[in-house]
Amino acid sequence: MEYTIRKANREEAKTIADLMFFAMKDIVFDFIGEQNEEKSKQFLSELIAQENNQYSYQNSWILEFENQIAGSFTIYNGEQLDELRQPVLNLLKDKYDRVIHPQDETEAGEYYIDTIAIFPEFRGKGFGNSILDYIIEEFANKKGLTLGLLVDFTNPKAKKLYESKGFKVVGEKQLMSENHEHMQYKKGA
Repeated sequence: MEYTIRKANREEAKTIADLMFFAMKDIVFDFIGEQNEEKSKQFLSELIAQENNQYSYQNSWILEFENQIAGSFTIYNGEQLDELRQPVLNLLKDKYDRVIHPQDETEAGEYYIDTIAIFPEFRGKGFGNSILDYIIEEFANKKGLTLGLLVDFTNPKAKKLYESKGFKVVGEKQLMSENHEHMQYKKGA
């Protein structure tokens, strides 16, 4: 099955927000303080369209299949978390009157896979696998970077997929109201 993976652009912010919402719905609800899908997607879309934040289009890639966006992923340098998170916290305070203190989901020394998401109509075709293979090849194998991600304790299927790719549990992290296993991939480990 032929597909393309490429860097995202600002004009795709709404589509990326729709995808990202699948991957982090409960966390975004915690961020904005209400279970409102429309407001959550607007919040994400606004951040994705901006530069220099953890959800920015600058940190996002698109998977296209048959000239349609089928999925996306967002990845950034964990060392830059504080700097990349500040615009998120500023938007929450200014637009949603929310002051939150989220835990650090990543750390220096790893490139953090923030989200991987596939639209429902494209699931079951191996695109999640393809995205992971791409990330491992481009970031870990070619650049020698350590990859990190969080997997929810209630998602053993995802954990099994990550383990099959060589990710190993290195600890636990809480993000907002959710507990996760922290997993890393190191080339040759």
